[in-house]
Amino acid sequence: MSAHDHGPEMFTEEFWDARYNTKHALWSGNPNRHLVEQAGDLAPGTALDAGAGEGADAIWLAERGWQVTAVDISGVALGRAAEHAAKAGDDVAARIRWQREDLIAWTPPERAYDLVSSQYIHLPGAIRHAFFAGLAAAVRDGGTLLIVGHHPSDLDTTLQRPNHPELMFTGDELASEIGGDDWEIVTNTAAARETTDPDGRPVTAHDTVFRARRRSG
Repeated sequence: MSAHDHGPEMFTEEFWDARYNTKHALWSGNPNRHLVEQAGDLAPGTALDAGAGEGADAIWLAERGWQVTAVDISGVALGRAAEHAAKAGDDVAARIRWQREDLIAWTPPERAYDLVSSQYIHLPGAIRHAFFAGLAAAVRDGGTLLIVGHHPSDLDTTLQRPNHPELMFTGDELASEIGGDDWEIVTNTAAARETTDPDGRPVTAHDTVFRARRRSG
């Protein structure tokens, strides 16, 4: 779910199916770079890709031996994702389970995954807190929680972010919300990347990249 869209309708299956149907491909088809950077050194296990979209992250993980549960609200997106996985090969496709769920209402199983990844899901206030708490609870002992999103500093740029600061978050906020005693914080940064604004002007954006490992025992 992108911070470029806001309003109650953006949280519905109908909204996202309609949005995916506006284009043959809504996203680049490449895995998110922060996932590649942060998960590339992890031993494969079970992974939850929350907000799987058209499947690039799930496929990247499966190609590296992960058993992936890929969840999204849009059946259109998941249909495309399954097609992309099939093209990647039978071995890859067999490692991914595509699951349509309303991520706001759905509760993942507790302590079930070695990696839980959420890339650019932006939700308001209490909804966001409950969502990330559910993702954190789904990480098993020794497992990794990876959350990436637009940093609040983007509101001060010419990027077209909606003026809703509650949709964005910092790593410090995430660390506080998940409870520090059970976690080792591995990465907590506002990662800079060069991009262009809607008028084509160069601008520096910042992504919150938060990676934490649940302590064993």
